[in-house]
Order: sequence, then C-alpha cells, then structure tokens
Amino acid sequence: MKRISYLFSILLLLSSCSKSVYLFSSFHEPANEGLRFLYSTDGYQWTDLNRTFLKPEIGNQKVMRDPSIAQGKDGTFHLVWTSSWKDDKGFGYASSKDLIHWSAKRFIPVMEHEPTTVNVWAPELFYDDETNRFIIIWASTIPNRFERGVEEEKNNHRMYVTTTKDFQTFAPTQLFLDPKFSVIDAVIVKRKPADYVLVLKDNTRPERNLKVAFGKDVTGPYTDVSAPFTKKFTEGPSVAKVGDDWLIYFDSYQDKTYGAVKTRDFKTFTDVSAQIAVPEGHKHGTIFKVKKHILNRLVKGK
Repeated sequence: MKRISYLFSILLLLSSCSKSVYLFSSFHEPANEGLRFLYSTDGYQWTDLNRTFLKPEIGNQKVMRDPSIAQGKDGTFHLVWTSSWKDDKGFGYASSKDLIHWSAKRFIPVMEHEPTTVNVWAPELFYDDETNRFIIIWASTIPNRFERGVEEEKNNHRMYVTTTKDFQTFAPTQLFLDPKFSVIDAVIVKRKPADYVLVLKDNTRPERNLKVAFGKDVTGPYTDVSAPFTKKFTEGPSVAKVGDDWLIYFDSYQDKTYGAVKTRDFKTFTDVSAQIAVPEGHKHGTIFKVKKHILNRLVKGK
C-alpha cells in the first residue's frame, strides 16, 4: 500500500511539471548494488527513486562508482562508470533507450597501453553536438610519470581523454590535463561555442577541493586554474544549468553531506547548500535533463 501511495504522489507531482525534468545518476556505498537515480523538477529538491536499474558485473571489483550518462543525437543514453578502485585499466559501459532496459555491459580498456597504470577513476561523458561525438575523460595514475607533491606515486593523478562516435571504435588515449598537481573528478561544461569550463578536484593533500579552468576547445587545453571555491574534503562535482544559473553540486565526503554553489560566470560562487535537498546515501554521478515521459517510466519501473 505504501508503494502505491509513493508512486501516486510522484506521478501527481510530475503531471504538473514542465516537459523536462532533471535526473541525477547515483550510487550507494559500497557500490556493489548498481545504478540509481534521483530526480528533480527544479534542480534543487531531489527525490530518490529507491531502486537500482543496472547491476555491476564487470571489472576487477565489479562495482559501479561515479556513473556518468550522456544522451546522443539519436536519443540513446550512454553510461560509463568506475568498475574498480585499482588494478583496472578501463571502465564499464552500457547503453539504453529508456534508462530501464540496458545493453550488455562492456569493459573499455582505455589504459591497456600503459602497463603500470594504477587505476581508472570517474570516467565522465560529454556529448559534443558540434561534431556528433562523445568525449570521455577520466583520472589515472601512472607512477613516476609526473612531478608530485606530498602524494605517493600511486596517488598522483592526471586526466586522460578519448573520443568516440559509436562506442565501438575509440580515438587513441591522450593526456587531457596536467595542471602540475594531482587532479581527479573533472567535468566539462559548455557555455557556448568556443567557451568551455572544466570543473575539477585538486586532489593534493594541502587542497582536496574544487576549482575551475577554462578552454576554447572541448578537448582543451584548459588553463587559468582558479582558486578553490569549496572547502577542503569536497569532490565529485556535478553541474546543472538552472535558469540563468549554473549549479555545481559536490560531495562533502568528510562531513557526509551534499553541498552546492551557484554561479553565472564561474568566477563568483554563492553557497546554496541550505537551499538544496539531496537524499541520504546519494553518491555522485551526472545531472542531465530528460523528457517527462522517461521519468514516468522510471517511476513505474517498466
């Protein structure tokens, strides 16, 4: 009876909202259950759909962390995720037309050409509508490759990139970002043609906070790394355009809470953490918009 009441309340809410809604891909620790979703009609208040939609079954540890989703021109949703904490040289991939029925899961070995690679973390998808291709960036550590601070060699990350049009063939992996410090959890934001922002985590021991960099091309170079706009022990940025504002959500993992800032120029940031509601247990993924009928089906589970 509670389940029916819950579904009815959600459907009643959706009947009054706009044609599109926000989805937030998610996972719960210890990341062995699979893909989850939150949804929001305003970009601030989030509701958990309270179920999993794809079970992780590939990779060394068979987990699903950092699920990132982007939709292509043909309407297909593409999903990538971290499949292991370490010892994997790639990430997981699957696709879906409705976010319920998924293709077979595949492992994409993007770092197999680097035999000493420690990890492949937080692959992030970006659909480039100008070239009809997907940009995939992620963090990896290759010991003794780059200068480092107090981090151990196995925790000295840089960002890497590949591109694909069909998720069958991929461009050779290249270095995407070396800001001269350990960097993870980067997200590409397009403001307009030839105007891109990269939201990133400075993962060095003195910092462990979020910053931004700027570029004229989607694949970089990204320069002018900013001062931090969050406190220490924050990670996993997820960005949504809400009205004239950009909202940047982040995981305050030491406090075990979620926070957010809003900005219009990526230079001045206003803390709006008190205005958001993110369900307990949510861990970071990607925020994206879908048509209302997609969410209606997710709510019904079919």
